[in-house]
Amino acid sequence: MSVGVRKQQAAQTGAELKAAGVRAFARLGYLNTKITDITAEAGRAAGSFYTHYANKEALLEALLADMLVEGDESAASPGHSDDFRDRAAVRFHVAQFWQFYRRHRVVMVALQQAATVNEAFAERVREMSEPDVQHVADHLAKLDDLPGDPLTVARMVTTLMSAFAASAYEDESAIDTLTDFIHAGIGGRQERNALR
Repeated sequence: MSVGVRKQQAAQTGAELKAAGVRAFARLGYLNTKITDITAEAGRAAGSFYTHYANKEALLEALLADMLVEGDESAASPGHSDDFRDRAAVRFHVAQFWQFYRRHRVVMVALQQAATVNEAFAERVREMSEPDVQHVADHLAKLDDLPGDPLTVARMVTTLMSAFAASAYEDESAIDTLTDFIHAGIGGRQERNALR
């Protein structure tokens, strides 16, 4: 068997284990899922897991890396604007994140569960997610009357979007309400100045 074929088979097995992990997390919850649950779901021997991933956290980290690549691709889409004075630009980001969260709800919940019980993993997730938070901060830095430094506000906005996407049910109405809330909070200079 050639090296290329072996690499292709290894990549396929790795992908199958990731997909099986998502299914197992959906059925059992991340914290209750064992490596043997994942390998059984994938139809693989238990030992095959460790050829690809050191542990369950490494599998989850690989899933996050895949999701971040997908997020980078959506940031390059034609509707993307960095002018957060424009409500449509804020809505684009909110809707993109909302749809992303809904597509990856199982992994997003698993990330939260893993981070809750493992501070080192929580820090790794923060490190991996930091470029996306910085992307939002770069947009926010262009506003004149931001209610705090751009990175802090970006962390607040992304945390709010994540928490709200995890709990809300009506997609379009929720997206519009969240857009209005964020847009007013970051760019509502007139409203804030009127209260002073």
